[in-house]
Amino acid sequence: MSGFVSFVSSGPGDPELLTVRAVERLKSADVILFDDLASGPILAHARAGAEVVGVGKRAGRPSAKQDHVNRLLVDYAATGARVVRLKSGDSGMFGRLEEEILACREAGVAYEIVPGVTSAMAAAAVAGIPLTRRMTARRVQFVTGHDVTGALPEDLNLAALADPGATTVIFMGKRTFGELARRLRGAGMPGDTPALLAESVSTPAQKLVRGTLASMEALIAAEAGDGPALILLGPLLDGT
Repeated sequence: MSGFVSFVSSGPGDPELLTVRAVERLKSADVILFDDLASGPILAHARAGAEVVGVGKRAGRPSAKQDHVNRLLVDYAATGARVVRLKSGDSGMFGRLEEEILACREAGVAYEIVPGVTSAMAAAAVAGIPLTRRMTARRVQFVTGHDVTGALPEDLNLAALADPGATTVIFMGKRTFGELARRLRGAGMPGDTPALLAESVSTPAQKLVRGTLASMEALIAAEAGDGPALILLGPLLDGT
């Protein structure tokens, strides 16, 4: 096929956190298929005349089916179009990138991946903390807080997640955090482990809520909105 697909990472939402390459691909695209969380001011970089199509997925809301998104990528590329698949955060982080890559490969569509700032890195930056710390946080682990049904995954490695020498970043975990916290405490993580809720990072709706493993479930219920959020756990959050 003569078309080409660029999987472009939009970062956490602030257009100033886009990479130079991401902006260049947006400006030259004939078609942009964008996620809900990769819209707003970021789409201002689209050139006049580009076709802009929303294909986002949000928990609990009507969403485009993955097979439909895959089909759109292939069909637009078949016309010879330069297609940008705009994904939030970094496209390779819990973004179903592999399924869309496989659809391109099977159809003979050439593609590239443009990496971006992950929301985890952005959350740590706005909170003024590192994700690693010498001697006490030598490992960082990213985990999703829900499976395809919306429930907490049953196959989580609780021993690894409860490791006191690691920083854990939980994506999409607001609804299931209470159950996860109970399992982590059962696996040996202390209830006073520092926790941070980072919601709508780098956008005007940004909210940071600090607490502990034991208190965060109640804090989420009392203070969280409906924006995308991360929950960070680990020794680097204690402010010392």
